[in-house]
Amino acid sequence: MSSTSKRTAPVGLTALVACCLLGAAFLGGCVGSETDNATTAPAAVTKLAITGSTTVLPLAEQAAEAYMDAHPDADIQVSGGGSSVGVQAVGEGTADIGMASRDLKDSERETYPDLVSDVVARDGIAVIVHKDNPVASLTLAQIKAIYKGGITNWNEVGGGDLAIVVVGRDSSSGTREFFYESVMGKEEFVATQLEKNSNGAVKQTVEQTPGAIGYVGLGYVDAAIGSIAIDTGGVLVEPTVDNVLAGKYPVARSLLMITQGEAAGLAKDFIDFLLSAEGQQIVAEEGFVPVA
Repeated sequence: MSSTSKRTAPVGLTALVACCLLGAAFLGGCVGSETDNATTAPAAVTKLAITGSTTVLPLAEQAAEAYMDAHPDADIQVSGGGSSVGVQAVGEGTADIGMASRDLKDSERETYPDLVSDVVARDGIAVIVHKDNPVASLTLAQIKAIYKGGITNWNEVGGGDLAIVVVGRDSSSGTREFFYESVMGKEEFVATQLEKNSNGAVKQTVEQTPGAIGYVGLGYVDAAIGSIAIDTGGVLVEPTVDNVLAGKYPVARSLLMITQGEAAGLAKDFIDFLLSAEGQQIVAEEGFVPVA
């Protein structure tokens, strides 16, 4: 028995040593793998949620694509809904940036006192008609009268005998709010106005309706519709970027990116990009007026 014990003891010790060495090798391999993975793992994706004005929407979408092309670790989601939606979303923390095509209302400043606005572009509001409408210019007083219901037929302003179909924006729109203040003088719109939820919807309705009149941001004006020059004391001013830039076009406003407090992190970097030379080139390409 004793001789058997002497023979088997070294074998047991050898097995124990082998197990320890094997375990150490295994653990070393695991540690090495973790190190390798840490070295080769991709950078963490950073997300940014932007929502609000449908006027600013195409600009933000193009800028987001350009930014993400240069920063693969960024995930920027852009959606519309109107300026009021953008202000509320960033104020309540459901979005990182709110887009607005008007200044903040006093009530919004009271509800969300920490909001900060950055002007990223300027824009003009173009009054548009069906492309076959012969009326090429109107005074601001005539436009107001049409939207109040005082002028109801195109023959009253030099056009054909055709009923005017008034098309505007819904109550969440910053474009509507600005038009309401700068053109309507805060007087109410005609009750028969067709209210649309985006610039694109206004344009489509006007494009398809011979008697229609509407208003959209400059970026939505193209050959598919007719645009109205504003008669300012006998001088006809077309809704163009150059006229907005020169201060000649009377219906112009700022486009804003709004944050909760001063922009920081990815939100700040994105706004800085919009204000860079590359970003302002996108502003111009989208039909807006650069500010930087």
